[in-house]
Amino acid sequence: MASFFSVSFWFGALHIAFSLGITAHVLLTKRDTAAATGWIGICWFMPYMGPILYLCLGINRVRRRAQKLREYTTPEETAFLAKWTHDAQDSFMNPLIKMLDGLTGLPLLKGNQVECLHNGDQAYPHMLESIHQAERSILLCSYIFRYDKIGRQFVDALATAQQRGVEVRVLVDGIGSGYLYSPIIKQLRQRHIRCARFMHSLWPWRMPFVNLRDHRKILVVDGRVGYMGGLNIGDENCLNNATHRRMPVADTHFRLEGPVVQQLSEVFIKDWAFTTREELDGERYFPDPVAAGDIPARVVTSGPDMEVELIEYTILQAIILARHHVCFMTPYFIPDDRFATALELAALRGVVIDIVVPHRSNHPITDYARDACLRQLVQAGCRVWLGAPPFNHSKLMTVDTMWSFVGSANLDRRSLRLNFESNITLHDEATAAHLEGFILAHCNDRLTLSDIEVWPLVTRLRNGVCRLFLPYL
Repeated sequence: MASFFSVSFWFGALHIAFSLGITAHVLLTKRDTAAATGWIGICWFMPYMGPILYLCLGINRVRRRAQKLREYTTPEETAFLAKWTHDAQDSFMNPLIKMLDGLTGLPLLKGNQVECLHNGDQAYPHMLESIHQAERSILLCSYIFRYDKIGRQFVDALATAQQRGVEVRVLVDGIGSGYLYSPIIKQLRQRHIRCARFMHSLWPWRMPFVNLRDHRKILVVDGRVGYMGGLNIGDENCLNNATHRRMPVADTHFRLEGPVVQQLSEVFIKDWAFTTREELDGERYFPDPVAAGDIPARVVTSGPDMEVELIEYTILQAIILARHHVCFMTPYFIPDDRFATALELAALRGVVIDIVVPHRSNHPITDYARDACLRQLVQAGCRVWLGAPPFNHSKLMTVDTMWSFVGSANLDRRSLRLNFESNITLHDEATAAHLEGFILAHCNDRLTLSDIEVWPLVTRLRNGVCRLFLPYL
């Protein structure tokens, strides 16, 4: 009996010690009070399992320099800034421009051309053509890179480019492109193409990294032509192909030319250096830029290695500055309190807020969590539209038909706070008009308050429970 009490005493003492240590860590590191309170409760009321969950999912172990890889300190780089930095005229977006000047350290660059490409049917031929025309370098990053019919076309094109002397680097996410087994990495290595898996490890002490994902989709060719947006690489993104087995996925990608492509290169090179310790630089990756159009643009990134959520801050500031109309299209929509409040206040002051989400996405639990957030927004006057199939994976935002914000980030806590994402601001009326028209063309089935009120109690309870676990789905 004495031995039994002795064992119980030590188990209890260890539980208290672990919980006190984790409570101190949470109080010193967590900015979100709701998350802090939740983790403290889990650790105290779930002996041993709570601390294990926190060690696996609650600690940000990623530490990288928050500043740019290149500091623009040489005479050549200073001349680059003087020549290509956009001189903002009087505009209602000037406060946003100034905010991003300070937070990103990246200038708003003029002289760019942007082409919007819908679905893999439009985007993949452009991307493959650019790879076939490459002369010096190819940088490719994708969250999902399948080795299917489309994937094989990309692997063949990359291998051919490398054979003619082009420097090729491919980075895929350690989860999105296969965790235990990655067919695309196997094929790339067999073709002797330099490739890596971001944040991937099978060692138990590194497995907590699986909660942090590189969600970026970037292709840069010769430092002059860039592609970015929401499009992964896989057969399901080609809607004209009726034979694929997966759910067909509509998406939107963007082809860029001009000085802003250098910023896109920096994003990839920073991730590559973090993953492989190889730093890429020089004329091969950063050639002297050439004006390709007249669109001012700037890349905005976010990730758990940053002190602030830059993409979320950009969206919030744009909502605050909006005067007439804000349009969103997103596959996953779970706004936190400050995001939802910004939308509600804008709607209450007379700004038309249109939010297009899929009627059903490829992640049902995410849909349930989303539905738990919609009542308050609809009550405030936001117009929520349920898009018809095929599932649309585009991530688009426009403000007053003058400004656009597009890229890889979804409107949920995972994208805005846990994933590594890349978006781009586009100060161009023609692009905004095209994207706004595209979004509004999907506004056919509006969700009303009366629709929400007839949801059964069991449905609303299910939705509320799913919302609690969203950051880690």
